[in-house]
Amino acid sequence: MSSLVRLCGPRSPEQFGNTPFLVVLPHNSPRHITGEMLSTTFPRLVTHEKVLVNCDAEFKEFVQTMDLLGDKLGPLLLQFGYFNKKAFLGVNDFPARLKPFLKRLPKDHRFAVEIRNKNWLVPQFIETLRERGVALALIDQSWMPRPAQWFEKFDPISADFTYVRWLGDRKGIEAQTKVWDKVIVDRRAELSEWAEILGKVHKRKIQLFAYANNHFAGFGPATVEMFQEL
Repeated sequence: MSSLVRLCGPRSPEQFGNTPFLVVLPHNSPRHITGEMLSTTFPRLVTHEKVLVNCDAEFKEFVQTMDLLGDKLGPLLLQFGYFNKKAFLGVNDFPARLKPFLKRLPKDHRFAVEIRNKNWLVPQFIETLRERGVALALIDQSWMPRPAQWFEKFDPISADFTYVRWLGDRKGIEAQTKVWDKVIVDRRAELSEWAEILGKVHKRKIQLFAYANNHFAGFGPATVEMFQEL
């Protein structure tokens, strides 16, 4: 399976709250997993506070900063939280906000979008991403679909690459530990599900970027190693 994985980290944890000057994790960092690129997440100011409105200056600053990585720069993730109906009434309201923003994205970069509202995973939302070549982030989280379920009603691959995040149950695992240096939860069964599905995606010559959060099993690098062994 190792030939399937182009990159399994690192994804910069430092920049989610603020635009970094330049974040490159050292090889001896416990968060670092050997890879060819650095993928990173847009600041919360863009995705959570302004929610894509009046954020052109912050967007430009962030992309210009990350461009310092040159050919080491991987996909840039727009990671959104769960939205209640006070934020967006329904499945059509968020794409109406998202679509104009996607049209302004530079075509020489790779972007992915992550949402936490599973009822928004419908064909028209995927088409909004596909029109701009933006990947839908496939996530493993307690209230989101299981791997095979992502593909049951539509094709969730909306770009020439896909972006996978193994997130897990944050509250559940933090009840057991706050130290992220070893496996706490055996996730081999879940990773086997992903290996089967992503193997089929790989046969379509879709590049895969996969990232393991420490909260998924207890130690992100060990999760990646387990996946590569499957």
